[in-house]
Amino acid sequence: MERHRDLLRRGTVLVDERDPGEKPRMLFYLEHAIQDASVTRSGERRTVSRRMLYVEIDEAGNARHIHYAPYLDYRPLKDGEPGVEALLALPECAWITRDLEKKAQAHAIGHVVPEHLKEVKGRRVEWIAKTKAAVQERLTKEINHWDHRAAVLKDQEQAGKPNAKLNSQEARRRADELSGRLQKRLEQLDLEAQISAQPPVVLGGLIVVPMGMLAKLCGAPAPVSSEPADLQASAARARAIVMEVERGLGFDPTDRETEKLGYDIESRVPGTGELRFIEVKGRVTGAATVTVTKNEILYSLNKPESFILAIVEFLDEDKHLVHYVRQPFRREPDFGVTSVNYDLDELIGRAEAH
Repeated sequence: MERHRDLLRRGTVLVDERDPGEKPRMLFYLEHAIQDASVTRSGERRTVSRRMLYVEIDEAGNARHIHYAPYLDYRPLKDGEPGVEALLALPECAWITRDLEKKAQAHAIGHVVPEHLKEVKGRRVEWIAKTKAAVQERLTKEINHWDHRAAVLKDQEQAGKPNAKLNSQEARRRADELSGRLQKRLEQLDLEAQISAQPPVVLGGLIVVPMGMLAKLCGAPAPVSSEPADLQASAARARAIVMEVERGLGFDPTDRETEKLGYDIESRVPGTGELRFIEVKGRVTGAATVTVTKNEILYSLNKPESFILAIVEFLDEDKHLVHYVRQPFRREPDFGVTSVNYDLDELIGRAEAH
């Protein structure tokens, strides 16, 4: 990032081979940090969360936040394809100007930063409350212990029976030190609870050229979906079933399949801003394998704590079973691989409760 980040400001172009459309779009990279009120040794406020944000803008000015590293899905231009200058000179790219950077930053400030802040603040405030309670309980017990020891030792000393190893003044000093430690630790935790968001910084951007546009420029046939209609209908039925399951669990699911994000369903956790990313596979009972694209595997590894592979097992026309597999994939595919077949029984064997 430090060595090559300037490349994102020099006219970078990547190709989305999964998009059959003919309209380019802009993808901006932003860095966002959240700080608390405590200070580091260098005198700066401490950063408690730093995150890369990705905002995409289309010709109509519509902006959207992408929740993962979208460049994993794209490729650079190949030899023989139009170059950067030729693409930028096209009428389809006339809307791409420097002003878009401000739009991306404004969208991040208005929509993405509040989500990041809410997520981090909720998690930290809960952790700090538990820490405060634990610290107060432990140190209060120790303070009470040494307060009591100091009183007992003082009574012994007044009775002419001093303790050779420990006197009342030393016990009182320990109690006072612990009181000071408790006060200092509680003040530190109060500072850590004061969470604030920094403005997002735009690091750069790139033009995403859909494969449909590139094919048109090169005189090649337009890309079409390789999925038969019956498989598309089965996939749609499986997604509908999983969305119903998510609603039953109290989540708010949205079908993102057409956006080709590396997952099919984005399910929001109410009140937290957190998202569950669900890839859905529908299979009839007895099927041997599940085919997973490289993009889906990479996304699962990029968001392992939030990604779920949902397998809908169709028993007959009316009955089905839904299996949720968390962290389904263990390593990245080889460089030239586009998809991988996984044993269906093995995946279902690792499924967990919804």
